[in-house]
Amino acid sequence: MQSGQTRFAELQGAIRDYGHAAFQNLLRCRALGEAIVAGFAAYEGCPPGNVSAAPATGPFDPRKEYGDAAFSFSQREVIVLEPVIFGLALIVGNAEDEGSLWLRAPVSMEVTGADFLVVVGKQPEFRVPLAFEGALDPVFAAIHLEFIQTFQLKVDEFRDARYKTGIGFLPG
Repeated sequence: MQSGQTRFAELQGAIRDYGHAAFQNLLRCRALGEAIVAGFAAYEGCPPGNVSAAPATGPFDPRKEYGDAAFSFSQREVIVLEPVIFGLALIVGNAEDEGSLWLRAPVSMEVTGADFLVVVGKQPEFRVPLAFEGALDPVFAAIHLEFIQTFQLKVDEFRDARYKTGIGFLPG
């Protein structure tokens, strides 16, 4: 507490600093999220229209423009200092027919010092510099790996010989 300052004024200052940090976190994370969505198609080698931002949980349509509603802060009445989460949605056309599959990977990000702390789905966390232009390949790689692992794990289980002759139980 500064000399001559009341405890209440000290509390007001702490709240002001928190609000500023929360707002800066929101703005920077939204910019990072938009850059991830804008750059992922080129990284993945798919048409830009196949990539969009969507809410990280619940029903979604990757063809819909969610805008800020794709980000977790849009669900709150008050801005708080917490990770911002969105879903990166990808439309993958079928090779055999006209259909397509909709995929979504949750991306969590927050400002920590001079970096963003980023977590994609079940992938390990990593850091991205606040000046992220040209430094998003680790994010793109984590999203791609999250999508690939969604299918690889199930295929690996299917191919595992241990499960072909095992004894099983029917649900009761």
